[in-house]
Amino acid sequence: MGRQVSVLVALTIVASAFVLAAAGKPPANSPLGAGTVFLPNPVADLDDETLTDQKDADYAALAPAYHDVVLTNLDGSGFLVGDWAQVVSETGNPAYSQLNDFRYRRDDDRFEQVMAYYWVTESQNYIQSLGFGTTRRPINQKPQNVRINQWGLDNSFADTDPKNEMRFGKGGVDDAEDAEVILHEYGHAIHDGSGFVFGSEEAGAISEGFGDYWAVDFSDIVAKRMNVPELAPLPCVMDWDATFYTSTVPHCLRRLDTNLRYPADLDGEVHDDGRIWSRALWDIHETVKNPMADTVILKGQIGFSGTTMTDLANSTIATAQNLYGNSVASKVRAAFHSRGIV
Repeated sequence: MGRQVSVLVALTIVASAFVLAAAGKPPANSPLGAGTVFLPNPVADLDDETLTDQKDADYAALAPAYHDVVLTNLDGSGFLVGDWAQVVSETGNPAYSQLNDFRYRRDDDRFEQVMAYYWVTESQNYIQSLGFGTTRRPINQKPQNVRINQWGLDNSFADTDPKNEMRFGKGGVDDAEDAEVILHEYGHAIHDGSGFVFGSEEAGAISEGFGDYWAVDFSDIVAKRMNVPELAPLPCVMDWDATFYTSTVPHCLRRLDTNLRYPADLDGEVHDDGRIWSRALWDIHETVKNPMADTVILKGQIGFSGTTMTDLANSTIATAQNLYGNSVASKVRAAFHSRGIV
């Protein structure tokens, strides 16, 4: 029954997208709306490493990077508040529209509110489309509080317990302008909503690595859904945000395709060590393919209470075996073995 309901909801959303595209505005009194976002950011979308912040200017080279999308799960209040995301504070005016029309450009602070609402909501809807919340245990199936430009540094973080909020910073490219920053922080919320226990440095590194993986994996899923050409360079994380503080090209905060190995390359810093884990997940993504890859990865980490990467790798391999059998489990094992994790 849950699967049938999900399909009906998906079909309704798709049909409504055609209505929005034809009419140019959302229907009144609807949980659906219209918004403008980056998919996931101008550098990846346009494959242009020369783009820079230019003090939040909406300059001509960025025009092809704006995409009109359907916003779902709105509560009808006229604000960006819904089932899975709610913008609770911001710099400037909160986005508001009686017609649920939230189409702005980056020189308007409300653009970042739309970005956060859209990417968090789409993440949760995708997770549910894999059966989590119907045939499988739900994962973070609750409203996620979002604060935009409410952190005075060029950094962002998820405060999942007890506040259940994500806070995005400003400076250079404001963090919520890059969907991969939003998705990375939502990766931590996914872990918190999975009963994941952050009981060791390696558990912290796993969460950082998963956040990087989710940023690239899910942004690619949405881009393909919206018929955006292949994102480039795909294994590069946060390549719009990183234009402000990196000099090398391509601009990447981190990458998913490093050749680091466990345990020799552990250095005790969670973001560095997370690159070992994210590479293993990326190899699963490339060999197992979605939706199976994400289903295995998400289900394997539910209730994780171990302390090492090996602990979670073995859980993930067992999950692949139980869900899809020997062939998929062998590919998952090979990905972790290549990193020295098992």
